Amino acid sequence: MKTTLVLLFILCIQLITSQKPNIIYILADDMGYGDVAILNEQCCFSTPNIDQLAKDGMCFTDAHTNSSCCTPTRYGIMTGRYAWRTSLKSGVLSGYSPLMIDDDRTTVASFLKKQGYITACIGKWHMGLDWPTFDGKVISRSKGTNVDYSSYILRGPLDVGFDYFYGLAGSLGMPPHAYIENQRIIGELGPVLEGKSKNKGAPFYQCRPGQTTKDFNVYEILRNITEQSVAFIEEKASEEQPFFLYFSLNSPHAPVAPHSDWDGASGINPYADFVMETDWSVGQIMKVLKEKGIDNNTLVIFTADNGCSQTAGFKVLAAAGHRPGYIYRGLKGTLYEGGHRVAHIASWPEKVKAGSISDELVCTTDFLATLAELFNKPLNDDEGEDSQSFLPALVGVKPASLQRESIVHHSSDGHFAIRKGNWKLILHPDNGLKHPKTTGDLPKVINRADIQLFDVDNDPGELENVQAAHPAIVKELKSLLIEYIKAGRSTPGIPQKNESGKKAWKQIDWINSEI
Repeated sequence: MKTTLVLLFILCIQLITSQKPNIIYILADDMGYGDVAILNEQCCFSTPNIDQLAKDGMCFTDAHTNSSCCTPTRYGIMTGRYAWRTSLKSGVLSGYSPLMIDDDRTTVASFLKKQGYITACIGKWHMGLDWPTFDGKVISRSKGTNVDYSSYILRGPLDVGFDYFYGLAGSLGMPPHAYIENQRIIGELGPVLEGKSKNKGAPFYQCRPGQTTKDFNVYEILRNITEQSVAFIEEKASEEQPFFLYFSLNSPHAPVAPHSDWDGASGINPYADFVMETDWSVGQIMKVLKEKGIDNNTLVIFTADNGCSQTAGFKVLAAAGHRPGYIYRGLKGTLYEGGHRVAHIASWPEKVKAGSISDELVCTTDFLATLAELFNKPLNDDEGEDSQSFLPALVGVKPASLQRESIVHHSSDGHFAIRKGNWKLILHPDNGLKHPKTTGDLPKVINRADIQLFDVDNDPGELENVQAAHPAIVKELKSLLIEYIKAGRSTPGIPQKNESGKKAWKQIDWINSEI
């Protein structure tokens, strides 16, 4: 029986790769699992375009980011590797941080270029850029006062596999407040912003101090990068060469700045309006694919880099009956499910069954291995060390065994959790943050202790810590985490090296001593 399944799967792969699909990866920023109406029966605003994407394709109900904050998740998506294996052991990069992806590291973009794709990144980058300076000194992380904006950026997306880049250096609100095209700032430089603007409607609303350009307006960003993405698709649709578009949204991340067309659309608050504009953006992508007649053989994946943040306004949303995290505890930055369980929707009309649902465990690091299996190009030992293919689930072929049995989660403060099967171990007495954050509408965890164990199948809200009743499970998961850390990988293969950083991994000595 297993031999038959393998043969069928090989045949399926051959059929899939006979005509290479266009590939679009849409990444929302700080968007909760429950902010997609089709995933949350109590969602208090509409998301018709994302809902339609799900109806046309597959919803993954147990999909997770490798980190619960921006930069590490983006690194994981691009490289198939947990970001805590790099020098970034916690937190995120700034708009002036150097590029964190090594030139010789295989990325989704460089892999697809080898398969004959034209590749583009449009939107938020936030994985570092090597900026030129006037004096050759280290750039100020906050303001970049010694950056030579008239010169070419030394290293960036074009050095790790992309043919074209248009977008932002970091998160919206981080300086420089400017668009970048390929290797240059575009637009006329404006004054240096001296303080954070609190004036709603102002072009730099909630932006941090730093360099500006005169055409920059936080309320126009999502519309602009959407139009750029549509134009890219229109240009490439008639060409024989397939394309890969990594469309990285700035929304609904802070500054929560919906376009005037969406201001008040939800009747709830600006965050809900911004989610609705995010849905509009997805709709624009799907519309142009249909208009150009390439929707049937285009793989579109929609997901988010982590859960919702406090800037959403949880109290106002709760008063309207809406929970961004749906039934899950936690929010951006935390180790609870609401920090890293995200919408993960894939549409590919030619190959993916419409209206299908998969409850297979999936991580955002899995994109690279999925593409490698799609093109029957096995990854080397130093590629995608934490990436496992979800292609069998996507095309409806049941593998002989689970593709992914476990995921290592990481908080923005650098604390670990690990999930295997129905069990999830959190190696922190709270949610993985030095200063815990909550949505304010769930009871405290029962049996609070230094470590927490949850049966997420039967307790998805992580209401009761059961570690005292299952010491063998706790020991097994700790051992597995240490094994993954020491091996430099969580997939089969030759052990790889982790990189050192200014900060060490938190709690490793303690974890080791307790096993």
